[in-house]
Amino acid sequence: MASMLQKIEGDNSVLLRVTHANLKSFNADVHFSLQMTVEGVKEKLWHKCGTSVTSMALELYDDSNSKISNLSDDSRPLGFYSPFDGYRIHVIDQDPSSVTSGGWLEDTSLVEKYTISDEAYKKRDGTFRKFKEKMVSQNPSAFEAKITDSYMEELCANIKVGDRCQVDPGAKRGVVKFVGRAESLAPGFWVGIKYDEPLGKHDGMVKGTRYFQCPPLQGAMVRPDKVKVGDFPERDPFEEEEI
Repeated sequence: MASMLQKIEGDNSVLLRVTHANLKSFNADVHFSLQMTVEGVKEKLWHKCGTSVTSMALELYDDSNSKISNLSDDSRPLGFYSPFDGYRIHVIDQDPSSVTSGGWLEDTSLVEKYTISDEAYKKRDGTFRKFKEKMVSQNPSAFEAKITDSYMEELCANIKVGDRCQVDPGAKRGVVKFVGRAESLAPGFWVGIKYDEPLGKHDGMVKGTRYFQCPPLQGAMVRPDKVKVGDFPERDPFEEEEI
């Protein structure tokens, strides 16, 4: 965490691929400062894709196309979610009446599809390929595999199956159901959570492999640094109601 804070304080930036749920042909490489808040990211993307900030939901995927997290806290800096060059931000437009909905902004039946040969692409400047080649030539070791099989293993020392926990972002509560490596996911250690509420993605089965059992949409696999174990009882659904 300290190294990530140092990276944020240094105002480093990352080059991320951006895609859009409604605009299938939208695909852009965009530089973002790690100090920029999620709300700032949304404002920057609003000018590029047309989805308003208030209607925009963002998802972060790694370079193997595995989902890392939802960028759900507008006040968090982008660096909190640990993106690397080549990761992808996926834009979801939650406004059914948005100008991006219905596909009419990109009716490809009316326009001849633009294509570019690999040779022509190699000659272009400012592409992600050129950027990556430059970075690799300057610092080859930085582009070696960043995630090992023991990634975040030390953070699992105090996390065990059966522990009550809270998962951030979102302060979601639940029970630890799995701790260890997950072959169907990225290398390193993962924690399987059964949420108290249907805030998850699955029932404990991920990409064809079952890691634990729970009701549908109450399961999640997260990195250990997002998990706090301790006295986190189930919330009373009526505790915030007025008396």
